[in-house]
Amino acid sequence: MKKVLAFIFLLVASIAYTQAQFLQHNPNANHGNKFEQLETILRSPNMYRSASGAPGPKYWQQKADYDIDVEIDDTKQILKGSETVVYTNNSPDPLTYLWLQLDENEHKADGENQKFDGSKMSEKMTYNQLKRINGVEDGYGVNILKVTDAGGKNLKYTINHTMMRIDLPSTLNPGGKYTFKVSWNYKIPNRMVQGGRGGLEYFEEDDNYLYTIAQWFPRMAVYSDFQGWQNKQFTGRGEFALAFGDYKVNITVPADHVVGATGECQNYAQVLNSTQLNRWKQAQTAKEPIEIVTLNDAKNAMKKKSSAKKTWVYKATNVRDFAFVTSRRLVWDAMKVNVEGNSPMAMSYYGPEAYPLYRKYSTKVIAKTLEVYSKHTIPYPYPVAISVEAANGMEYPMICFNYGRAEKDGTYSEATKYGMIGVIIHEVGHNFFPMIVNSDERQWSWMDEGLNTFCQYLTEQEWDNNYPSKRGPAHLIADYMRLPKNELEPIMTNSENIINFGPNAYGKPATALNILRETVMGRELFDYAFKEYAKRWAFKHPTPADFFRTMEDASAVDLDWFWRGWFYGTDAVDISLDAVKYYRMDTKNPEIEAAYDRKLYDEEGYSISRKRNREANINFAVEADTSLNDFYNKWDRFAATKDKKAQFKNYYDALSPEEKALYDSKTNFYELEFSNKGGLVMPIIIEWTYTDGTKEVDYIPAYIWRKNEEKVTKVFAKTKEMASVKLDPYKETADIDESNNTFPRQLAPTRFELFKQQKAPARGASTGVNPMQRARQ
Repeated sequence: MKKVLAFIFLLVASIAYTQAQFLQHNPNANHGNKFEQLETILRSPNMYRSASGAPGPKYWQQKADYDIDVEIDDTKQILKGSETVVYTNNSPDPLTYLWLQLDENEHKADGENQKFDGSKMSEKMTYNQLKRINGVEDGYGVNILKVTDAGGKNLKYTINHTMMRIDLPSTLNPGGKYTFKVSWNYKIPNRMVQGGRGGLEYFEEDDNYLYTIAQWFPRMAVYSDFQGWQNKQFTGRGEFALAFGDYKVNITVPADHVVGATGECQNYAQVLNSTQLNRWKQAQTAKEPIEIVTLNDAKNAMKKKSSAKKTWVYKATNVRDFAFVTSRRLVWDAMKVNVEGNSPMAMSYYGPEAYPLYRKYSTKVIAKTLEVYSKHTIPYPYPVAISVEAANGMEYPMICFNYGRAEKDGTYSEATKYGMIGVIIHEVGHNFFPMIVNSDERQWSWMDEGLNTFCQYLTEQEWDNNYPSKRGPAHLIADYMRLPKNELEPIMTNSENIINFGPNAYGKPATALNILRETVMGRELFDYAFKEYAKRWAFKHPTPADFFRTMEDASAVDLDWFWRGWFYGTDAVDISLDAVKYYRMDTKNPEIEAAYDRKLYDEEGYSISRKRNREANINFAVEADTSLNDFYNKWDRFAATKDKKAQFKNYYDALSPEEKALYDSKTNFYELEFSNKGGLVMPIIIEWTYTDGTKEVDYIPAYIWRKNEEKVTKVFAKTKEMASVKLDPYKETADIDESNNTFPRQLAPTRFELFKQQKAPARGASTGVNPMQRARQ
């Protein structure tokens, strides 16, 4: 009975704690909620993760080393593999089983991810929509052939969709190592049709394949101090969490294929011909990319098609994954770059259709990406960085798959050019987040996508000051943040449950970080703290709490209100300037005040009847009969008399020096009233335009809202007279309604177009040539 009572107590306490995490501290008041500290939400610090956001004195992580043989059957499109895994248990926990990821099982016909999305009929249905309703093609997914220990003895294993548990014959104690072997194969899916991270693309015009092989081998899941095994199923969205380790991979492919992969090739002398090997050596010192495999080489290989085989040998140290590309239709260029003392090779692989874009840009974009990211995080530590054109966008250590193909005539649109540069920056940038700073993509997509998109924005802006960045500038997230609340979810939402994945996991966190850097913290404090986070957690497994705490710890800026609003909530920024009141000091100087008093007297005595009587030429009595006028009809009540001047002199002479300085400043006082209509507290940025045409900007910290989160009033002293006031003049805060940001109110015109009705083109049909083609014509 005591055990039952104890269990009930723990259950109730757990429920109460969970509910307390999300309760408002002061729910019935207009303050005390948005600025409450995050300690009731964040995981408690411990010996593994300190309160400062740094790894604790007893931090640990597991290690998984792989020795893999893999072969691509280019005739049957089958991958065959065998691996030996050495798993090191650095945790304090004894382990009785191990979990591995079988991500390729996402393509199995009976997979969970084939069933759990809703579907409906419409008047027009695509082939792929009907195919999914009918059920996907069978025959895909991983076939596990054998699982044994190091001596070849069979091990018991269980497959649960995309996860495989290996039951250990004896407990793997802390500090111990365990070696096991797995053999497998699978039919390589056409990722252009079936989707997925890795697979093949078929080029009908030359009857060749491009293989981008990713998430292809049974990989150790992460076992960590904060969640134990990360064995959440892979459904195609949330990417992965993996342990670091060392890799040796032997890749057997047709002899005329070109291979690019994670790590460094150990046998270029055996797999390249002498001309290509000499080009490779030239690339080590070249300042421009050198084509190691030229366009002519690729076109010749596409026609001849060797039936022989070659094995490319790669090694990679301290990486969390391994991917490769192989095809006979690849151009390969490379050059060495200097990155803060390191000299990695920047390399690109691409087909003939991508040559006009990739030959000009890809490798140089890699170099710029490594430069900018290294400046803001840590110096790029790996020996290579690779961009592969594969009509894709996905990342792995040292290699990524991107898009960017020209038209048949070699031209391309501006959107294609900048889209390609952006995706290369983004995917190469993933080397830093999460390949080095190894966050859990399965759980918190924003920790890699959001941080990486932010650094992508920094890189794009250093590439070209006029770069048309789509994510990062604050005003570009406003459309998303003004959506109805039932269409939004906090950034701190598991990737599987996000509706608007792009804005939530990429755009909003990137924007939040840019606002932190430019508006809340300032560049110097932000850059130092952000770099500190990267240094602390390079080659480790950080959580959101580690990021939040490090940013505060290294900057001395309390940001709990910011994390709470931007990452844990769905409120929007909408600060309204509701009223402006003007106050001026009564100078008591009769020579100064006369004009003001006279104007005020005239305004107070004004009436519409008085105005219209004058206009009607009424015969006023005092004008018709001047005998009615006396002293007061001629008296100037505002005249600066000797008495008034004497009184003013006595007043002024009695002022202290400090009071005279304030008096002489001729200060204008403006009282501004603000309301927080969006709910998200933010700094108030005010641009003053004065009657002389000059401007001035005041930055008021977000803490102005701490005592009233709904309305605030603040008085400003200005030596110049105001003509107008505008909030957020540089669009820094993602304000969703700029119509209430000005005083006096300013109308923003919306343009409309007069056009002649025309028949709409068929969906997907071209609507004209791109500007490059037009220029040629």
